[in-house]
Amino acid sequence: MKFLLVSITALFLMACQPLQTLNKDNWLTAVGYASISEQKGRTLKEKQVRAMRASKIDAYRELAEQVYGMRVSGRAELSDQRLGTEATSGAVDGVIRGAEVVRSYKVGDSYVTELRLNVNKMEQMRDYGEVQQVPDKRQQTLF
Repeated sequence: MKFLLVSITALFLMACQPLQTLNKDNWLTAVGYASISEQKGRTLKEKQVRAMRASKIDAYRELAEQVYGMRVSGRAELSDQRLGTEATSGAVDGVIRGAEVVRSYKVGDSYVTELRLNVNKMEQMRDYGEVQQVPDKRQQTLF
């Protein structure tokens, strides 16, 4: 019985640990994914290049979530005491400077990009220049 109690306590304590911790050198890591076949493009090579870029952006988004957190909004409508439409959305904003691509590779129909970020280096780079606001209006980019 004592062994069972110790085992359950150990499992509980391990489950309460944060998913992402900084190692002693203050490095964060992130992985981004993108499907190749879902990309727009006339040729397979063009789709692969787009998936490579999309996976990199996805990895940057994950880094921004780790550094700045994610804003979560929820809404529920109630009519005649009956639950109607429910909506939940999430958003992340931030500027990541100094991230390094560890590697980028194809796995099946997906492209994967691994990034790492030294938080101390990012803090130093913040002092080098003014952070520019990301424009709200979407612009079309031709590749």
